[in-house]
Amino acid sequence: MKILPKYLVLIFLLGVGALFIQAVYEPPTNTVIERKLINDYKIYAIPIPEKMDFAGEKVPLSNPDIKERMDRELLVNTYWQSNGLLLIKRANKYFPIIEPLLEKYGIPDDFKYLAVAESGLQNNVSHAGAAGFWHFMKATGKEYGLEINSYVDERYHIEIATRVAAEYLIKAKERFGSWTLAAASYNAGISGISKQQNRQLVTDSYYDLLLNDETSRYLFRILAFKEILSNPHKYGFNYRESDLYKPIPTYKVKVDTAVTDFALFAKEFKINYKILKIHNPWLRDNFLKNSSGKQYFIDIPEEGYYKLTR
Repeated sequence: MKILPKYLVLIFLLGVGALFIQAVYEPPTNTVIERKLINDYKIYAIPIPEKMDFAGEKVPLSNPDIKERMDRELLVNTYWQSNGLLLIKRANKYFPIIEPLLEKYGIPDDFKYLAVAESGLQNNVSHAGAAGFWHFMKATGKEYGLEINSYVDERYHIEIATRVAAEYLIKAKERFGSWTLAAASYNAGISGISKQQNRQLVTDSYYDLLLNDETSRYLFRILAFKEILSNPHKYGFNYRESDLYKPIPTYKVKVDTAVTDFALFAKEFKINYKILKIHNPWLRDNFLKNSSGKQYFIDIPEEGYYKLTR
């Protein structure tokens, strides 16, 4: 008789425990899920800066059409978080190469964001066939003196392609008298912008032109990248300095003869074929025909930055 109450207490505790487990692990109802979505996942409208400019030229944000177009690109590029973080990381690696070149050729610093809009700071190819950081079409590249063949494609040479982009932009600025229109012409072509100016009787403002959807968004995408990459924490991008991609120091090796095998060439400098191509994507084959004796300068990473597997 004295033992019975202990069993009753044990049964009571087991029952309470079962109820507790059921309460904790019971699948949430639709109401619970909806409440958590509202409270735990928040998307905010993004305040548009009161003042913005491109290359020192004012953006007329008081115009409701301009404000809506700017709002669209800020929203799209802020809430595409993975892409934004990648751009921030790549910018830390490649802006130190692009910035001094733009300054050297007299191009406003804001044009580095044009390269972001064009290629995402990657040596890639667009759906139309434009290639490299600055997305030159083959015909345009050749027109501006780039070597493009089976062995060498200087559209993929960041330094040479930046110089050619600068030459194009200077020509466009001379034609339009505006860096903003020069930037728009990088997308639509000088003749394309000129045609619309004549058709619409607009001579001096990108913002007053009715253009195709891609070119209409183009400058605003550049402005959005400028705003976000200049103020990443303001737009919710959080990272440590160690998260950013770092430039790798290189030195240049002059080559004025044919190279029969770049894999063997790479070994001479204690790197492998892959690393050689990472730093010289403009070399398009595993050998180089150089019957003309042209001088090329190949980037070799300083020793110690890569550990080769054996």
